[in-house]
Amino acid sequence: MEKMNQTWEKMKIMAGIDVEEDEEAAAEEESFMDEFNRQCTLSTKQRFYGFAICFVAGLTCTLLSMLVFFHPIKFGITFTFGNLLSLGSTAFLIGPKRQVTMMLDPVRIYATAIYLASIIVALFCALYVHSKLLTLLAIMLEFGALVWYSMSYIPFARTMISKVMVSCFDTEF
Repeated sequence: MEKMNQTWEKMKIMAGIDVEEDEEAAAEEESFMDEFNRQCTLSTKQRFYGFAICFVAGLTCTLLSMLVFFHPIKFGITFTFGNLLSLGSTAFLIGPKRQVTMMLDPVRIYATAIYLASIIVALFCALYVHSKLLTLLAIMLEFGALVWYSMSYIPFARTMISKVMVSCFDTEF
């Protein structure tokens, strides 16, 4: 993480951005996140209720999306909304600040970026472009990114999946 911060500082200097001003903005952001985290104090029972409600709602939306599978635009919206609810449900258990910190961990930063980008692309294709083919492709990308992102929380899961995929698609006999 320190290496990323140093690289980020170098990029700011190259772009002509004053680093001191940006440090003040970072301090303000930290205080905002700290303040936000302090406002999100819930009891253990409330956290479990919030998690359960959000997770069940997300799972319901995801399963209901299968009913409208042949209408890719509706499918894309309900599937993506279900994914967002399920992703947000974990913030009830561990807190929003820790959730964001874990998502931006160097181990899963790329998986997080691809997953969030695929959500945006899927919603863009469904809501703005109204293309069934593009929406379906974006949903497939979103599902793959979701699996890859989820596997980043299980030790050695991504390595195992990579090895299985390489062995399945190895064309040498």
